[in-house]
Amino acid sequence: MAALRVVVAGSGRTLLNSSKTVHVSRAGMSFSSLPQGRKVVLSTLGLLTAGGAGLALMLHQSVKASDLELHPLVPVESRGPDVFSGPRQGLGLINLPVFPVSIRRGYQVYKQVCSACHSMEYLAFRNLVGVSHTEAEVKTLAEEIEVVDGPDDTGEMFTRPGKLSDYFPKPYPNSEAARVANNGALPPDLSYIVNARHGGEDYVFSLLTGYCEPPAGVDVREGLYYNPYFPGQAIGMAPPIYNEVLEYDDGTPATMSQVAKDVCTFLRWAAEPEHDQRKRMGLKLLLGAGILFPLVYYMKRHRWSVLKSRKIAYRPPK
Repeated sequence: MAALRVVVAGSGRTLLNSSKTVHVSRAGMSFSSLPQGRKVVLSTLGLLTAGGAGLALMLHQSVKASDLELHPLVPVESRGPDVFSGPRQGLGLINLPVFPVSIRRGYQVYKQVCSACHSMEYLAFRNLVGVSHTEAEVKTLAEEIEVVDGPDDTGEMFTRPGKLSDYFPKPYPNSEAARVANNGALPPDLSYIVNARHGGEDYVFSLLTGYCEPPAGVDVREGLYYNPYFPGQAIGMAPPIYNEVLEYDDGTPATMSQVAKDVCTFLRWAAEPEHDQRKRMGLKLLLGAGILFPLVYYMKRHRWSVLKSRKIAYRPPK
C-alpha cells in the first residue's frame, strides 16, 4: 500500500510539472465551416421563410380575395370623439359620473333596431349601471321585460319582471327558430362581434352604411342585398338603419352615420367593458417601470462589477 501511494504521488507530480499541453477538441460549428452544399440549402430556406412571411403580411394588409369586396377604411376618429383606438384614448368612462352619451344612444339603437334579430346574451342589465344609465334607470329598463323563472313551491314555472342581474332577452328561443324567421340565415350574437370581425368597429360601421346597388354584371339572388364590405358581397340582412330610423331621447339628429357611429360605440364597450381601466393600469405600469428599471439596472451593474472585473490567474505548484 505504501508503494502504491508513492507511485500515485509521483505520477501526479509528473503530470503537474509536465511541459506538454493537452489539446481538447472543440465541438463548435460556424456557418463558414459548413460544406458548400449545406450553405446553399440553408440560405435558400432562409430566403423562402422571409419571403413567405412578407407575402403573408402583404396579403393580410391588402384588399381581400375579391376585387369587389372592400376593406373597411373608415377611420374610427372620423366618427366622433367617443370611440378611439389609440394607446392613450378610450371610451371616456374614466371621467365618471359624466356618462358617455354615445354609449347611451347606442343602447337605444340596439334596443329599438337591432334587438329584433340579434341577441346579446353575455351582457346583463347591471353592466349598464354607472356607464350609460343610473341604477334607477336600469331597473326601469329591466322591469320592462318578462322573465320565465322557477319552479315555485308548487313546481310550476312563472314569469316575473326583470331584475338587474338578468341578461338581455333573446329575440328567438333557439337557433332553428332564428333561421326560419330570417330565410335560413342565423343572426350572430352581438356581445363580442367587434372583436370577432376583422376591422372591428370599422367593419361594423362600414357594413351598416355600405349598402348600395350592385355594379353592372353582378347579380344578387332574391332575398339578399348587395354590400361590398360583407364577405361574398351578398348579405341576408336588409339595410337596418337609415336617416331618422328612430328618435333619440336627447334630441340628437338621427342621421345614418350618427346611428351607425353610436351603435358601434356601444358594441365596442360591450366587447371590452374594461377597455379604459386596462389602458389606465397599463399607463401606470409603464410609468412605474420607467422609474424602477434604471434603479434595477444600476444595482445589477453595481453587484456584478466585482465579478466582471476580477482576474483569475492559475499558478501551478513549483
